[in-house]
Amino acid sequence: MEMEALVSLAKQRGFIFPGSEIYGGLANSWDYGPLGAQLRMNIKRAWWRDVVEQRNDLFGLDGAIMMNPKVWEASGHVATFHDPLVECNKCNHRFRADDVQGTICPDCGGALSKPRDFNTMFKTQIGPVSEQGTSVYLRPETAQAMFVNFKNIMQSMRPRLPFGLAQIGKAFRNEITPGNYIFRTLEFEQMEIEYFIEPETWETSFETWKQWMLDWAKTTGIDLAKVHELEVPAADRAHYSKRTVDFEFDFPFGRKELWGLAYRGDFDLTNHSQASGERLEYTDPTDPKRKFIPHVIEPTMGVDRTLLALLVSAYDEEEVNGETRVVLRLTKEMAPYQVAVLPLSKKDELKAVAQPLLQELMRSFRCDYDETQSIGKRYRRQDEIGTPYCITVDFESLNDQQVTVRERDSMQQVRLPLSQITHYLSDHGLTS
Repeated sequence: MEMEALVSLAKQRGFIFPGSEIYGGLANSWDYGPLGAQLRMNIKRAWWRDVVEQRNDLFGLDGAIMMNPKVWEASGHVATFHDPLVECNKCNHRFRADDVQGTICPDCGGALSKPRDFNTMFKTQIGPVSEQGTSVYLRPETAQAMFVNFKNIMQSMRPRLPFGLAQIGKAFRNEITPGNYIFRTLEFEQMEIEYFIEPETWETSFETWKQWMLDWAKTTGIDLAKVHELEVPAADRAHYSKRTVDFEFDFPFGRKELWGLAYRGDFDLTNHSQASGERLEYTDPTDPKRKFIPHVIEPTMGVDRTLLALLVSAYDEEEVNGETRVVLRLTKEMAPYQVAVLPLSKKDELKAVAQPLLQELMRSFRCDYDETQSIGKRYRRQDEIGTPYCITVDFESLNDQQVTVRERDSMQQVRLPLSQITHYLSDHGLTS
């Protein structure tokens, strides 16, 4: 598929809009429309359910975006969170040094400067007067809130190893060369876990989480044929990582990182313990004299890249009766709308059947209602946004109290009594 086709569909159908578009936009800023916002919510809800609500070894957390700047000093971000930057002496465009070849600007052919470090954290001030305010950073990752709250979790929840903290939240990075649609943006949302373990169990735990991430990708509808594991060499790993596996995905613009899995050792808890003076230790309940700093496995998954991978995986074109049908084959859980109710006309007598049916279905499923244009065009519109089932209310429904249910992927239709619709959809995999 061509990226342009997906971008066009996403805008036309209300998934993703350019940010601040009426004012000419803001580079690499994107807004999520009604369907995109719902798809994001479905991703986050599925992840939160699977890692927090259906497990007893993981606890949720919602940390602040702005934290004491000492947090970022202790974590190493102030000293090491840099990208190599080069700038064209002619057009002044900036690039990551590792994204360009040689010393020639890829945009205008001018000479590039020597690489210099560029800190990618956004810095701001709190206080009424910026010159007298306290400097703080917008968090570049969600992880640190989980580490600095380790002591609070130990005291309030009394967990036993292994256990983890999970968080969904925004992070901000002043990227040198953001781009490729929503793949790399200035603000993004992470779904991140810090899983605390006994040091000697890290390899087993790492493999367990690696398999879990692959299983979750399959469950949500990501095409595993497009997913590849990359063992990151030591020279390319983050400063805190003792092992990192990147899950890469074949996007239309190339194979790029989708998710990451890192073994952080005891780097974070040790540094925060030393910097804060607080003892961030775990006490073995079977041997109270045994106190130690747990090690950490970190599965990191971005909401935005997950959404893009889902759209790429789901997008399909096929020929039907000499015409091209565009279909988003999203899973029933991920689809923004699960059911569309389509009265054959706008006549009041059909609305008298369609509207009560809609109200009933909305109690169990995510529903759309569409009564404009021909039924064929409405089917195509629902196919393009990934709706698994369409229900057509026609004039026969007034007499036989039955409606036609159309399945998205096969386009097969079945006639069913109104009283059976909710059960039929539930039996075919729809859940609220």
